[in-house]
Amino acid sequence: MSAKFFLTLWHTFFYFFDMKTYKITVAYDGTKYNGWQIQRSSDATIQGKISSVLTKMAGGTVEVHGSGRTDAGVHALGQVASFSLEGNYPRAQILAYLNLYLPDDIAVKDIAEVDNRFHARLSCRRKTYRYRIHTSIIPDVFRRKYVYTYHDNPLNVSMMRKAAALLVGTHDFKAFCGNPHFKKSSVRTIYGIDITDDSYGITIDFTGDGFLQNMVRILAGTLIEVGNGNIAASSMPEILESKDRQRAGFTAPAMGLTLVSVEY
Repeated sequence: MSAKFFLTLWHTFFYFFDMKTYKITVAYDGTKYNGWQIQRSSDATIQGKISSVLTKMAGGTVEVHGSGRTDAGVHALGQVASFSLEGNYPRAQILAYLNLYLPDDIAVKDIAEVDNRFHARLSCRRKTYRYRIHTSIIPDVFRRKYVYTYHDNPLNVSMMRKAAALLVGTHDFKAFCGNPHFKKSSVRTIYGIDITDDSYGITIDFTGDGFLQNMVRILAGTLIEVGNGNIAASSMPEILESKDRQRAGFTAPAMGLTLVSVEY
């Protein structure tokens, strides 16, 4: 074998072992962004902003992988992302650099060095999303961008809870998928749907092993329609069995949805 081959092999091993993988926890106000995922037609994405700052810091392209995509207008308290960097960057330096150059509506809350095999999406085990519905007649001037204001018919929370209980478990959620051309398996497991209410409004927490496109917003919209009497709580098994998007409820507005946490 030639010296050139061994030199190339050495550089390959050196590059691999010199790479370090980092996991970051990110919070963002998604109001003015076109979602998490990088898009060719827009630079207003969370993933794009983070990748751009890291690329500037490292002097070369840095790919950032999120735990999953959030839709345009959706917020996050605990989105998780991972990326790899060549060289020895102190974690505190990366954290400070990101928060210095990212827009004010994106914040990196934490950073940790992880095993090189870690991948924010592929290693994910559970996610929790929260949907907030503001039902009070008193406008919320401070949180209006982060809730869905609903003033139509009063919502029957008891019936919403009955419907939610029928959605918990492992099911084919194709009827709750916003992508009509989705070809992969639409089977997902929901571990819990917790609904709380007070004089302000209703909060719905969804915890599962993963969610389809628009799935949480469609679930929220369906539960709202159960609450206002448009859909029977007992019809959840039939809707699941139908695999028909038209049988489920409307897609609740993005502003009310927040990715709360991701577990590994």
